[in-house]
Amino acid sequence: MRKFAMAVTTALVMAGAGQVLAQGTVKIGAIYPLSGNAASAGQSSKAAIEMAVDIVNQDLLDLGDLAMAKGAGLTNMKGAKVEVVFADNQGTPAAGQSQALRLITEEKVAAIVGAYQSGITLTASAVAERYGIPFLTPESVATNLTERGFKWFFRATPITSDLAAAYIDFLKERRAAGKKIDSIAIVNENTEYGSSIAESLRKAFGANGFNVTMEIPYSANTSDVQPQVLQLKDKNPDLVIFVTYTSDAILYAKAMRSLNYRPTMMLADNAGFNDPAFVEQVGNLVEGVINRSAFAPGNPGTIPHRINEMFKAKTGRDLDDPSARAMMGMLVMCDAINRAGGTEPAKIQAALKATDLKVNQILTGYRGVKFDEKGQNILAFTLITQMHDGKYVPVWPAGQASAPVKDYVGWR
Repeated sequence: MRKFAMAVTTALVMAGAGQVLAQGTVKIGAIYPLSGNAASAGQSSKAAIEMAVDIVNQDLLDLGDLAMAKGAGLTNMKGAKVEVVFADNQGTPAAGQSQALRLITEEKVAAIVGAYQSGITLTASAVAERYGIPFLTPESVATNLTERGFKWFFRATPITSDLAAAYIDFLKERRAAGKKIDSIAIVNENTEYGSSIAESLRKAFGANGFNVTMEIPYSANTSDVQPQVLQLKDKNPDLVIFVTYTSDAILYAKAMRSLNYRPTMMLADNAGFNDPAFVEQVGNLVEGVINRSAFAPGNPGTIPHRINEMFKAKTGRDLDDPSARAMMGMLVMCDAINRAGGTEPAKIQAALKATDLKVNQILTGYRGVKFDEKGQNILAFTLITQMHDGKYVPVWPAGQASAPVKDYVGWR
């Protein structure tokens, strides 16, 4: 009996020691497409999130007022380090849902960020809501995500209506400058992301005097987009807007070249067209394409430029928009956990609700980070960029542009 009692006592002491050690590390789950059609975007976001954790865990004084850059670790938690547990959503809502459950019940994460694709964020965040775990999406834009009455869901990025407003203001300026935009085609993949963007654009354009004459939804898993390109070539609208993920964006660029179709004006809604894999493989086929981005490296000496140089030194490539938003999302979550002073879900939730980051504290082009009662960042904002010589540069608004808008060229 005495030996048994001693064994029990030892076990309890060891368990207690484990809890103390566990308090020195805060685990945050990150759900991204590390395989599947959007794997290159997911891997880029993974690298960006890993850099965000480096920023949190180290004392990087040369990053100015950037959130969580000062001090090593979570300073309000005695320097506790952040550990990210990555989960592969495989590009499917079912996998995203099961991975969220695993992160919560097995990995015991304090919070979750993700999941890139809106349709996967929809299912994964529903699991977090059921378990009362804070979930922040840095990049999913489907409007309905913040219309579900969830209490544990937060979004740092602009939503579809914000993006539509930016496009309209930009296109009004182009029309005033003499650009003919009497007919618009929207080509969208048919998941939550593409369908939500297409609906918002159709409504917003109609309310602002722009005529959507063609809508071409297609399967996100398609292997052939020539029929869609032939439809566009036949009708030849003044503006074509693509809402795609990576693999299909590459297919469209190649198909337009093979079918000798050059839109008069072409706009891509981020995602696949912004993926570094797309830019590297076929960026030379879409010279002059308009895009959107919440990130631009800026001038030497600025925080975004320094972050971009750090990322380039680590990965060999520039930080793109989705991965920059992923990095910012992780910093926002870490900032909230630090202010919460612990990993109790309700305290993290309250800290997220109280978030009020200023422009000098963020690396994306937002006007800050502040959540409304639905969990939406009311200060989110997007820039308009354009492909110039194989690289996206900001061209709108004028105060943040580094180059003028030019006509669409396609391939040379």
